[in-house]
Amino acid sequence: MGGDEEANMKSKLINSNGEKTYVLVFDVGDKVSSGLLNFAKEKKLGACQITGIGGFREAVLGYFELDKKSYKKIPVKEQVEVLSLTGDIALERDEPKIHTHVVLGTSEGNALGGHLIEAEVRPTLEVIVKESPKHLHRVYDISVGLALIRL
Repeated sequence: MGGDEEANMKSKLINSNGEKTYVLVFDVGDKVSSGLLNFAKEKKLGACQITGIGGFREAVLGYFELDKKSYKKIPVKEQVEVLSLTGDIALERDEPKIHTHVVLGTSEGNALGGHLIEAEVRPTLEVIVKESPKHLHRVYDISVGLALIRL
């Protein structure tokens, strides 16, 4: 995916009454996963719900293969609509960790979906991040091979 262009993503806090709500708008060329992670670190987020819609120039999705304890990478090398982006932010070793899934629509009306590894935005991506006042924590589960939220 593209080079190391400077991120153009903008954000705005639109509610801070107990639960905080942010709107993030990614521009053409912005990298989604790294942009979300940088935002989460900057705002010190630890328990958030993420939703979004928009478009990607290209993306890499993942399908977690439990027997291998790793993600099979699924490259998407075409312009797609982001029909649904959903996920969360929780703390893993006191650092924010992003976990997002997407459903993408092709120009033929087919749907692709999976864990979002990375994507490049085109033309825009509109994301809502709702932060709870309490933090969630992820703990690595050796039997699964993933850090899972522990309540």
